[in-house]
Amino acid sequence: MDGDFRTDFVRNPSALRQHPALVLNADYRPLSYYPLSLWSWQEAVKAAWLDRVDILAEYNEVVHSPSTVIRIPSVVVLKDYVKPQKRVAFTRFNLFLRDEFCCQYCGARGDLTFDHVVPRAAGGITSWENVVAACSPCNLKKGSKSLHYLGMSLRKPPRRPGAEELRNTGRKFPPNHLHDSWMDFLYWDTELDA
Repeated sequence: MDGDFRTDFVRNPSALRQHPALVLNADYRPLSYYPLSLWSWQEAVKAAWLDRVDILAEYNEVVHSPSTVIRIPSVVVLKDYVKPQKRVAFTRFNLFLRDEFCCQYCGARGDLTFDHVVPRAAGGITSWENVVAACSPCNLKKGSKSLHYLGMSLRKPPRRPGAEELRNTGRKFPPNHLHDSWMDFLYWDTELDA
């Protein structure tokens, strides 16, 4: 036989990988904004089949089973409300999100690391109130010295963010791809054009 017979009957699913579904909580708000709460089309179809979600919008593409044709969901809403977390985990990503992905010394974006305001060598601890996002040049300049000694200052004092505050900050950083069917659900509280 010419070629591998197994590949002749297998449909290439790569085109369908590009059809994520926006997942909304039962209150019609995304579970998270950054990262945006998305499911693969397979997860969305499975949740719809198991009657865990309602489909609000669909892509034009369909998937087939031997007995069913299903349009791929682009927006789904959970039937049961998922209570958002109140406690924010102290992670590098959440720290950068709190500081809006910019250096807290000079305001530069990109090439970020984190810095202890009160150096660990001077008794500083690793906590929300003592760690900030910093670009590499500022971090190297500061080293284990105090801000006062170097004449440097912070753009805003570090503090523990609330979960809602972090969600709202995440809304400022949309992902690279936003499908048209998602727009009514992502920025639903913005002012409408008159």
